[in-house]
Amino acid sequence: MSRLVVIGAGLGGLAAAVTAAARGHRVTLLEKNDWLGGKAAVLELPVPGGNGAYRFDMGPTILTMPRVLKRIFAEAGRDLAQALPMTRLDPQWRCFFADGRRIDLQEDIGAMAASMEAFAAGSGEGYRRFQAIARQLHEISERFFFWKPVGGVVDTMDWRAQFSGRALSDLKALRMGQSMAGVVRKEVPDPQLAQMLDHFCQYVGSSPYLAPAVLAGIGDMQVSEGIWYPQGGTRGVATALESLAGELGVELRPGCAATGIELEGGRVVAVKAGSERIACDAVVSNADAIRTMVELLPEGAIRAPKHEPACSGVVLYLGLDRRYPQLAHHSFVFSADPEAEFDAIYRQGIPAPDPSAYLAAPSVTDPSVAPPDGEALYILVHTPYIRPGQDWQTMLPGYRRVILDKLARTAGLEDIERHIVVERHLTPPDIRDRYATLDGAIYGLASHGRFAGAFKPSNRVKRIPGLYLAGGAAHPGPGMPMVLMSGWIAADALHKDLAAQGAA
Repeated sequence: MSRLVVIGAGLGGLAAAVTAAARGHRVTLLEKNDWLGGKAAVLELPVPGGNGAYRFDMGPTILTMPRVLKRIFAEAGRDLAQALPMTRLDPQWRCFFADGRRIDLQEDIGAMAASMEAFAAGSGEGYRRFQAIARQLHEISERFFFWKPVGGVVDTMDWRAQFSGRALSDLKALRMGQSMAGVVRKEVPDPQLAQMLDHFCQYVGSSPYLAPAVLAGIGDMQVSEGIWYPQGGTRGVATALESLAGELGVELRPGCAATGIELEGGRVVAVKAGSERIACDAVVSNADAIRTMVELLPEGAIRAPKHEPACSGVVLYLGLDRRYPQLAHHSFVFSADPEAEFDAIYRQGIPAPDPSAYLAAPSVTDPSVAPPDGEALYILVHTPYIRPGQDWQTMLPGYRRVILDKLARTAGLEDIERHIVVERHLTPPDIRDRYATLDGAIYGLASHGRFAGAFKPSNRVKRIPGLYLAGGAAHPGPGMPMVLMSGWIAADALHKDLAAQGAA
């Protein structure tokens, strides 16, 4: 039986540990924090005076593509529906625009097309065309991009079929050289509706003006499988995986930080955790991919690829003594000028003066998150990753005011300040320090570049035998389903490699 060490117990690390253990490997899972789940953590804030508490998902709050999680549980012969009950959400988002208009993003394409047609004449058929393109891009991703280790276009190719009619048709359909924003606006030119569709790109923390067209496939991934709320919030995903890992015999070691990866003859032989040395046959690092190469491997072992971090963010956790009925479970409050907003964040490297805000108001689905008639309101505003000279301890009070003023103007939350009972926050440096991300990036590495922007470091590190990568900074990228898939891919690749070596 081979011995594996998984570094980092984020969702990717938990998925890798479960998959590898289910296939018969002996797995040790190291996590520097005292909880497992990485960003899928929970924050509980008691009401002053002891009358109840507010419960917040601290990181990801939107679960799509549940079949990825289902596949991971199936590795162990478990039924996801029994392990983690979930509620399907429709509308998926509620959208608030700067001029006071609103529209709900609905799961059903026909119903959504009708709503968009009423919002802006001619947009209904345009949305149907966009979703047809999204479906095609999703299907191509399933064939060439998902469920296998990929680090570049060469890894996606089936050399025996590359010149077939279908392969050439798929290559053309990828719209290489086009941006996601360009694909959206060709079919849906109305600026507000285009802004709504642009925000599929926010799952990967990147600008739709810089991201490749293939990311439009996210639109079909969401529509075809829905948006879900797990019992207990998205924290429930982490706890369900942790429980399954324990059942499978994974050695779970929270509060134990990996400090190095030892190589012998160029291949992985052990992990160091302070003064402890853990011999192993392979390592899955769920730590940031770039930081793994720079900080955990011996100096000079490998040259880390040059990748720009994705965006960071400011998160406000507001325990309120009232609910706002105009909010859906998930809402977006949009900026007046998305091009200016994305330019500020991604080119200038400054917080957007008029930002878009994502709000999760889960009490409409799960009243247990707050005292009666209260709300555990989660607010996320994207910001640049950490730039020199930016002192967020000084910047936060003013930017908090910008955010709350935005919610008051655009979403009708004029009185929110006086209804705050308890409050906490995260800034880019908090995110960097808490989760050991590259420059405070929430989503790993930016998906920028119209030709190769979708590619991340491969799950199989070819130059270091025995080293595999999982998480948002590895293939296939950020977002809950992709991070979970990255863990499965890493475990599947190492299982096949060890079997080929006769070590499985």
